[in-house]
Amino acid sequence: MTRIEANGLDHKALNEALRAGERECALVGCGGQRFLGAGMADKEITIDGVPGNALGAYLNGARITVRGNAQDAVGDTMNEGLIAVFGNIGDAAGYAMRGGRIYVKGDAGYRAGIHMKEYHEKKPVMVIGGSAGSFLGEYQAGGVIVVLGLGGETKRIVGNFPCTGMHGGKMFLRSDCKDVRFPKQVTARPAVAQDLTELRPILEDYCKVFGYDPDKMIDVPFTVIVPDTANPYQQMYVAN
Repeated sequence: MTRIEANGLDHKALNEALRAGERECALVGCGGQRFLGAGMADKEITIDGVPGNALGAYLNGARITVRGNAQDAVGDTMNEGLIAVFGNIGDAAGYAMRGGRIYVKGDAGYRAGIHMKEYHEKKPVMVIGGSAGSFLGEYQAGGVIVVLGLGGETKRIVGNFPCTGMHGGKMFLRSDCKDVRFPKQVTARPAVAQDLTELRPILEDYCKVFGYDPDKMIDVPFTVIVPDTANPYQQMYVAN
């Protein structure tokens, strides 16, 4: 494993060191450097510290693990791979992501999953362990978003205006969502057995990363949100 001391280096120098290093690399002392791991494919990167905006942008197959929090735009337009954050993430995580997985142990800020999309076998997945801020899944065109609400039973699982402009994909919220208002363009309903069968492998993979028990995770009510077939946004996009 290649160990890289991030203190005092900018994002360009750090990415050059990552590309020149071994397949497994560890960044230590990270302090807000942006664009780390951008476009990378054949790497396993562990980050101690707080990476800056656009961590894993255009990621193309690499695996990035953050042993702490991450700032805004995690996985911006990522194509393939895994980003696992053991803390919280900022706003606009997964912006326009078109493949791969983003797993967050803690909370997410505003506009997580905005413009997520899918094409044929490319189906992005985002799982948020805590709660999500307002505008979750804004203009979602594909993929799957899951919010688990762990450790936050006294607060709402999502903020205001979830699924605004949603015209594709699917969302699973680990809640009955009686306190959540959804737009008219989507259908929100209790999950049935078929939905949970679809969800289970996603949760098993997430739980494997963070050490949870998937049986306990899925043994509560979930709400499923999908766009209505008559959604007027759908004709404006080619992702469906």
